[in-house]
Amino acid sequence: MSKKDEQKMKEMQQEIDEAEAEETAADEAEAPETAEASESDAAEADAAAEAEAPDEDAAALKAQVESLKAALEEKDNRVKRLQADFENFRRRTSKEREELANVVTQDLLKSMLPILDNFDRAMAAEQKDNESFQKGVEMIYTQLHETLKNAGLELIDTAGQKFDPNFHQAVMRVENPDLEDDTIAQELQKGYIVKGRVIRPSMVQVVSN
Repeated sequence: MSKKDEQKMKEMQQEIDEAEAEETAADEAEAPETAEASESDAAEADAAAEAEAPDEDAAALKAQVESLKAALEEKDNRVKRLQADFENFRRRTSKEREELANVVTQDLLKSMLPILDNFDRAMAAEQKDNESFQKGVEMIYTQLHETLKNAGLELIDTAGQKFDPNFHQAVMRVENPDLEDDTIAQELQKGYIVKGRVIRPSMVQVVSN
């Protein structure tokens, strides 16, 4: 290689080194700007994310409130329906109870009409024979007793019983050494039960020595 060629190569190499140096310098000059741009972009992204976060929270809260409102309205409507159903049921049962009471009353009165007829006949007949009249009244009494018994009427037993405030009403206390305390000494008025419920307690004298 001639000296001329070597010189030429050195010049070319120098030009290449200078170009590389310039390029390196340009990159180093752009690097801060790029870093600043990247940091700026990141900050803007963070700011946008922070701005979007409250919007997302508000939307979620609003959806939750709407859901709760809908559930509350549904429950309120259900309560109103139940109240209306109960009121209808109450009116219906009250009407049915009244109709049933009317039917029971009619049946009871109808069953007592023959007794009323017998009383009419007894009162219309000439009372020449007191014994026959008494027997007729006794028959009517027996007929009335059976009719009431069939309707559910029961007599409260007091003979030899201990006083029970659930069935007896003490109107008088007497001394009787032959009987224990709280024993019923005498029945002053009969008491009755219908279907296990006392409709009138027996009025009694109670022993208190």
